[in-house]
Amino acid sequence: MTRRKWVGWFCILAAAALLIPLTPWFSSPSPANKEKKPEMRTMTAHHERQLKLATVKHDMDATAVLCHAECAKNFQKLMKHEASATTNEHHLTHLMKMHKQMIYVWWRHQSHSITKGSKPGLSQLNEEMMKAKQHVVSGKAYSSSPLQLNGHRYMVIGVPDTKHKGDGIAAILLQDIVTKVQGHQQRNLRLVPYPAEGKYKIESVKPNSTEDITVRTGEDNGNASHYHMNEVVVKFRQPPTVDQLTQIQKDITALSMKKLGYTYVFRSRVMDAESMMHYFKTSWHVVYAEPHYLYMTNAASDIIPNDALYSEYQWNLPVIETEKGWNVSKGSNNVIIAVLDTGVQMDHPDLKGKLAEGTNLVITGTPPDDDVGHGTHVAGIIAAAVNNGEGVAGMTWYNKVLPVKVLDSSGAGSTYTVAEGVIWATDHGAKVINMSLGNYAEAQFLHDAIKYAYDKGVVLIAASGNDNTERPGYPAAYPEVFAVASTNSDGTRSTFSNYGDYIDVAAPGFSIASTYPGSQYAALSGTSMASPHVAALAGLIRSINPDLTNVEVMDIMRKSAKDLGNKGKDKYFGYGQIDVVNALKAAQQSKVSLQQFPQQVERRLAQIASKYE
Repeated sequence: MTRRKWVGWFCILAAAALLIPLTPWFSSPSPANKEKKPEMRTMTAHHERQLKLATVKHDMDATAVLCHAECAKNFQKLMKHEASATTNEHHLTHLMKMHKQMIYVWWRHQSHSITKGSKPGLSQLNEEMMKAKQHVVSGKAYSSSPLQLNGHRYMVIGVPDTKHKGDGIAAILLQDIVTKVQGHQQRNLRLVPYPAEGKYKIESVKPNSTEDITVRTGEDNGNASHYHMNEVVVKFRQPPTVDQLTQIQKDITALSMKKLGYTYVFRSRVMDAESMMHYFKTSWHVVYAEPHYLYMTNAASDIIPNDALYSEYQWNLPVIETEKGWNVSKGSNNVIIAVLDTGVQMDHPDLKGKLAEGTNLVITGTPPDDDVGHGTHVAGIIAAAVNNGEGVAGMTWYNKVLPVKVLDSSGAGSTYTVAEGVIWATDHGAKVINMSLGNYAEAQFLHDAIKYAYDKGVVLIAASGNDNTERPGYPAAYPEVFAVASTNSDGTRSTFSNYGDYIDVAAPGFSIASTYPGSQYAALSGTSMASPHVAALAGLIRSINPDLTNVEVMDIMRKSAKDLGNKGKDKYFGYGQIDVVNALKAAQQSKVSLQQFPQQVERRLAQIASKYE
């Protein structure tokens, strides 16, 4: 394996140790990678920059789709209510208040129309609104191209009423979130100097030195059988080439592809099993194409939440068996998960009731509001409300997130603030701490804070980093911290993900849909997104078995992981990709495990004794 060359303009801060959210550059996984062991390839600075630019565009496009889809679903939900004009107006006003991106809405209902909001006086928007209204009246959906006007990004959509032909909603959406994601990712992918030189009165230096460097730049029930509703099993007469597999994945809008012997299992984002079987039988020379049948006991089926964006856009939770895991545990509000980050949007509708009272260590005495977006996205992966029909689903139904703002509006913060955050979260009841941040400087000050939390029984989780390097990143590489690498939707390693012997497990980190400031939703990629999946799992484990120590929780997550890459532990995936249902079953069983019984008795006696001290 060849180690990736350092690029001259690459920015790494050290010494006073600025800790920066780890948000990566993305390279689209190739089907061929499923056939190979992980490998590293040296790339030029130009090639790396092109991949990073492609990642920024991918996340912008995915975020625009989430914005459109979430608004359209909310309009559809609104139109299902049969109510008076006054009540309709009240419901629309409330919806627009909760979703500030809906800046102008025209709603035609049974020959009456309601108009809310302010329409920018721009001729192109007027023209697009006319088209949207015409489509709605004729019973057709409409979506304009993105419009860049007067420094803002807009989109016009039309959503017809499925019950009453001629009725529906046309709206102007402000999509400045896409521009914000662009700036966010440009900074975090180091496409622009970040943080700005001099902001913290230090210069950019090489790790652990003062040497200056310059920064320049789902399942369905039948009468007698069961099968995955979006999966098919296919056996080809001739093995398909890499190009053919790529074409197939494009044709069926594949979420994943697995190969077992001579057969393939394809899962589609939009096509059902019957449609895919027809596609393979008519378009490809196959031996068979059949449903992906399930052989099961009479146990509970997977739990598929009704959150608006879940089924179409959240590939990450099904792939780590979260839907099965929820039958074992949905979490507990007694187990708090701290998020050390840029803060959280405290009034985001999809985080309502899911946030504990946190703190702002950047500007003391003020709420830990998110002025960047990173922390809100991380918090949503862990705890976005499940089964509320709104937006996305988090991994935990009941666990609360404790927001600890340690990174400022630039997305950076000092070692002192992060160390203070670790100690504060520990002293305020956190059982799990997520740190989607890091640097390559090993700071003893931060390590002491980590040891304090570890000695108090906290499970500490951290992102490994997004620079495709074997150089250990901190706090992930500290022995007390559980280090997380990133995987793609097909189980391959994300090419941006850092690697090394310190990696414990991997988790989904590519194009993850989650909450974002402005009561919106965005898709981001990175080990920053992988880490909260593991933090959420640790929270679920501690919910089902509170007696487990932090060491035991981490051991369960390692031993229950699905092995990927080379057999056994390796430096790219650690022990493998987390498996929620296996981990929770192991935690549940450990309540009565003879192996753990002596430790449990000892802990119980200590708890009883402490009451009489």
